[in-house]
Amino acid sequence: MNLFAGLGLHVFIAVFFAIHAVRTGQQMYWLIILFLFPLMGSAVYFFAIFLPGFRLHHGARRAVSAAAKVLNPQGEMREAQAAFEDLPTAQNQIHLAEAQFELGLFEEAAKNYEACLKGPFATSLEIRFGAARAFVECKRYGEALVHLEAIQSLDQAFRLEAVLLLLARSYAGVGRTAEARSKFESVVERYGSFEARAEYAIWALSIGDTSTAAGLQAEIDHITKRWSPQAREHNATTMLRLNAALGQSGKRP
Repeated sequence: MNLFAGLGLHVFIAVFFAIHAVRTGQQMYWLIILFLFPLMGSAVYFFAIFLPGFRLHHGARRAVSAAAKVLNPQGEMREAQAAFEDLPTAQNQIHLAEAQFELGLFEEAAKNYEACLKGPFATSLEIRFGAARAFVECKRYGEALVHLEAIQSLDQAFRLEAVLLLLARSYAGVGRTAEARSKFESVVERYGSFEARAEYAIWALSIGDTSTAAGLQAEIDHITKRWSPQAREHNATTMLRLNAALGQSGKRP
């Protein structure tokens, strides 16, 4: 029974790939391979044709999305704003806050995140995290701390690296220097990520601690040498902030 079930599954997969071959205009010999050798043929077709095509399609969609954001950077935010005005639900307000944050409208994003915490999503750690992140970016560090400390009291494992980095930046922002340094060092030691080192270096440069910043910069250079284009794109904003901090201190590499 299991043998027949296995054979049936192999044939089903082969038929799926055969349909794909016909629809995408592949050479007809693929059909012969798929039906004469359904198991091996499907495996070969998957790696030779289907997977590269899927990756190309996914990459094309990402490129189109990126191009749309460049050509119309406020498009997503305007759509979210219109949706919220048409139907002012908490979900639509969350989407609006997310779009505003991505566009750099941190004050507006913080306001909308906080409004969502007064309704059915009052206990949402994700929304509280969004509010904290927005408050940090618009330098309202005391208000960010309220949300971050609430998150820590409710779930210490929630987005731990990101929360600890925001705590460190918030402590620095309100002048709690010793606590800021302790948090930065803890995150670097625990996670060792580019973001942790970069945020610590940015802060160290801001207080004139060039020796700490130099040590971190050496580690950052070692990390970034191995970066893929995707990693560079993902970390572009933090890298810009780091380079700006280096420029202001006269230490730009």
